[in-house]
Amino acid sequence: MLAPKEKLLYRGAFSGSTAGELLDNYINLIKLSVGTEGVESLAKWQARKDVRTKDGLPRHVTRMWPKREAEILNGGSIYWVIKGVIQARQRIIRLEEITRADGIRRCAIVLDPEIIRTQNSLRRAFQGWRYLKPEDAPPDLPEGREAEAELPVELNRALAEIGVL
Repeated sequence: MLAPKEKLLYRGAFSGSTAGELLDNYINLIKLSVGTEGVESLAKWQARKDVRTKDGLPRHVTRMWPKREAEILNGGSIYWVIKGVIQARQRIIRLEEITRADGIRRCAIVLDPEIIRTQNSLRRAFQGWRYLKPEDAPPDLPEGREAEAELPVELNRALAEIGVL
């Protein structure tokens, strides 16, 4: 059930692509996961009811609407920067326009609930989200490594700096 002061307008649909499928003409987003300690913390935050859509999918609400919506919805993912390191991604399913009680329209990026661990890649802090070209995105962790326990933040960063992970 939606909060009474939130109105939704659907602005796109998931392209039906699957993980690992190569698509032409798509773009990813990259976003800081502020306040998140690791991938497990991100999953816990997204499990909260107030972060989910009425159909139960996790979403991230942002002020700006991506101008490259069609490319995002053609197979794009959001890459999460946690503690200065890209550590995971999620496929973007759709974008929803929401208007909250303050009257300001925002973009809800609706995500696939599966969080896919990636190889670590250092990123400096930035505000909002940015576009991330597929060729600049870190690869997913090899099969079997996605279930490994997270490394301590300092070790994770040090290994990313030297390109080991």
